[in-house]
Amino acid sequence: MQTSDLGSVQKTLLLPLWGRAVETRKPNPILVDEAAARILRDTGYDFSTIAARMSFVSQLAWVVRCAHMDRTLRAFLARRPDATVVNLGCGLDTTFERVDNGRVQWIDLDMPDAIALRREFIKESERRRFFATSMLDTGWLECVDRNRPVFFMAMGLFYYIPELNLKTFLKTIAEKVPAGEMLFDACSEFGRKTANKRVIRDGGMSEDACLVWALENPREVATWDPRIEVMESYPLFRGMKRGRSLKEKWGMFLSDKLRAMSMVHLRIGTGGDVR
Repeated sequence: MQTSDLGSVQKTLLLPLWGRAVETRKPNPILVDEAAARILRDTGYDFSTIAARMSFVSQLAWVVRCAHMDRTLRAFLARRPDATVVNLGCGLDTTFERVDNGRVQWIDLDMPDAIALRREFIKESERRRFFATSMLDTGWLECVDRNRPVFFMAMGLFYYIPELNLKTFLKTIAEKVPAGEMLFDACSEFGRKTANKRVIRDGGMSEDACLVWALENPREVATWDPRIEVMESYPLFRGMKRGRSLKEKWGMFLSDKLRAMSMVHLRIGTGGDVR
């Protein structure tokens, strides 16, 4: 399958892949992702437009959200080493390669065209399965072992989903999963407009891939269902400025000051017991 065959939203999976690969080759990287660097070489995709026009803050944002995800997942798996992780809208994400503890059960889920491309570069295994379906077609939840705690990860995904659909999705998880956590990134209305102008259009993506959902107050998500609790929310670049250049620090500071993006960590589920 060629990258040109991807749908408009699915094609955005190329942006964070490029961001992680670029970071890996920096002298003082926030994140090292050799799998991303390898896949970048193997795609044959022309990243020159992205490299020439993309903001350094956008590139850092893709890397930083992965660093937050890695840290949170490692802490979760230290407590629950036999848990299941569901990577929603996985694209060409390589978190598994960075955090695998040898015991976790892993599900990578995305639309059929994205999964078809994923299979060209990443292999399934006994503990790692690919699901080619929309996350909103929640029948796939029946395949998740509910005797295990579940961690849902969603990076660069929820702001493509209308709020009503997202509410329904989270309510369904809260109803069906006894014990789960979720970490996702969200953008404010300012962040949404900025991303649509500077990331989607400057990255050569289609107008169909513009962001549609914004979250001004992360605590609002807890009002959607009594089985959803916001454990923590914080600005995207919190704790990530050390060792960066003055230009990068200023861009990170300004993004956080303007509340452009945040990370949101939820506890979600019916509260039942799992091993």
